[in-house]
Amino acid sequence: MVDRPPAGTIPDAPGSYQFKDAQGRVIYVGKASSLRQRLSNYFQSPRNLHPRTAQMVATAATVEWIEVRNEVEALMLEYSLIKQHRPRFNIRLRDDKSYPFLAVTVDEQFPRAMVMRGRKRKGTRYFGPYAHAYAIRDTLDLLLRSFPIRTCSPAKFNQHHRLGRPCLLFHIEKCSGPCVGEIEEMPYRQLVVELCEFLDGRTDEIVDRLTREMRGAAAELAYERAARLRDRLTAVQRAIEKQQMVAERNEDVDVVGVAEDELEAAVQVFYVRHGRVVGRKGFVVDKVEPLSPGQLSERILEELYGDEPPLGVPKQVLVPALGEDTSTYEEWLGHLRGSRVQIRVPQRGDKRALHETVTRNANEEFLRHRLRRAGDHNARSRAMTELQDLLQLPEAPLRIECYDMAHLQGTDYVGSMVVMEDGLPNKREYRRFKIRDVPGNDDFAAMEEVLTRRLSAYLQERDQPLDEDLADGAPRRPRKFAYPPQLLLVDGGKGQLGVAERVVHRLGLADEIPIASLAKRFEEIYVPGRGEPVEIPRGSEALFMLQRIRDEAHRFANTFHREVRGKRMTTSALDGIPGLGEARRKKLVQAMGGVNAVKRADLADLRALSFLPDAVAEAVYATFHP
Repeated sequence: MVDRPPAGTIPDAPGSYQFKDAQGRVIYVGKASSLRQRLSNYFQSPRNLHPRTAQMVATAATVEWIEVRNEVEALMLEYSLIKQHRPRFNIRLRDDKSYPFLAVTVDEQFPRAMVMRGRKRKGTRYFGPYAHAYAIRDTLDLLLRSFPIRTCSPAKFNQHHRLGRPCLLFHIEKCSGPCVGEIEEMPYRQLVVELCEFLDGRTDEIVDRLTREMRGAAAELAYERAARLRDRLTAVQRAIEKQQMVAERNEDVDVVGVAEDELEAAVQVFYVRHGRVVGRKGFVVDKVEPLSPGQLSERILEELYGDEPPLGVPKQVLVPALGEDTSTYEEWLGHLRGSRVQIRVPQRGDKRALHETVTRNANEEFLRHRLRRAGDHNARSRAMTELQDLLQLPEAPLRIECYDMAHLQGTDYVGSMVVMEDGLPNKREYRRFKIRDVPGNDDFAAMEEVLTRRLSAYLQERDQPLDEDLADGAPRRPRKFAYPPQLLLVDGGKGQLGVAERVVHRLGLADEIPIASLAKRFEEIYVPGRGEPVEIPRGSEALFMLQRIRDEAHRFANTFHREVRGKRMTTSALDGIPGLGEARRKKLVQAMGGVNAVKRADLADLRALSFLPDAVAEAVYATFHP
């Protein structure tokens, strides 16, 4: 564990600090407006620290710091050190794929447009990023009819220059033929400028200019040139229609949406320039350090703008939550942009709707990310092997059952049992429980009732011969609980684990069914006979599988709870009256003008209804007039 530096040696000034392990490797980098105050927070009892922070401090051997002049410099220094050392306890990208850009090589004599990935180079303008390369090619194919600049490689350009013959793209009017002198350099440059303006979102100027030139050519009786300008204008307008307007025409804004759990976060970014979405980027973040929503937003901003952003820094950045250092980040982004930048959380109007759309995209990407991991057979096999080793199970848990409770202030208490077999959900084995014997709000008692009912049913079906129900010729009853779990998982901490332990001991199943609990707060796994949680590596397939089945149990319980509550709230006072079925009940309510009118009605009025038999009329009257 790192030794606390002598009192007074830590400066009360802005800067960046680095924790190092015994081998001298940087394992964590942070920043602070006051190094003395921030570092003093680490040197306290580990019980008062977040578990991940306590683990980092226990791993560190030394701490060093670099003093700077202000908080912005501290932020920039922290980012560069993280990029340089990639510390294991700092938040990091899990999905670092290179996104494609539409690039225009403006430094060449005859610039070309192409798809580019990887490092950015000088003399090239970048537009995007795009989610897929085919999206760039579709966009470029549409724009080349309006701005026919070349897309060929230098080798092909030189080959056709030597041959004196243009390629096919010239003949289908998707290239203006600079290789054979069909267009001079300055008019070609004008096409490149117009294309870049269009990709920047400045479409109105291009439409106005093309319209003026078309009308001018028509006025001069240059009908062929006017027709070509008309075709270009039509293609531009078609391309504009594909770009949805999401903000005011003069607005530049980046919109950040986040979907997260305790361990990971999926981030989606929409780049809006001149009111139109011109690019999109997404990545998954591994949350190896404890972060509030505001701190996570700040880390995302560092990832987006730490290196030179291809589309520059906009006037406004919309984020899901603000951190404590928002003003520092605004100052930093303003320095990069050269003018004021605002970071805010949208509260209403079009920007709120746009932010909700981006967040919805982040949720969908997060779901796809988790499904990709769940669908990998090798990953599932690794997860079950890891669980067997970490929890010291007698065999790999091919069947895992997880239990959760749901209620609303003690009403409509229900429980859920979800089953994962061979690492995949088996929905045919899911079971739902209505709590019968628990008055009020008592999760422990409800859990005990559910586990007792499930395991008692297993014992009964285990001891029942398969042909018992066939002795009298009657069909065999379904065996709903015939298979025991190889791991019984309850959602909660030590309290829920104690309940499960008590039930399996009482039923004599302690040696047959292993149990564990998963606490949501820090994703801690508890097992019987051990006071401290089992340490399951972050990002491991085992922890991912446990999280997934726990979340599925939670979803299944809440769905059943809403169903039960909905039925209770729609129950009518007319339910259960002999002879009054659904059709008659609807007619009765309609004829009398409401349920309250039925309650107040005289027996003679009820008997007068032609569709209501006298016996049913008397039963209705007796129900409300005992």
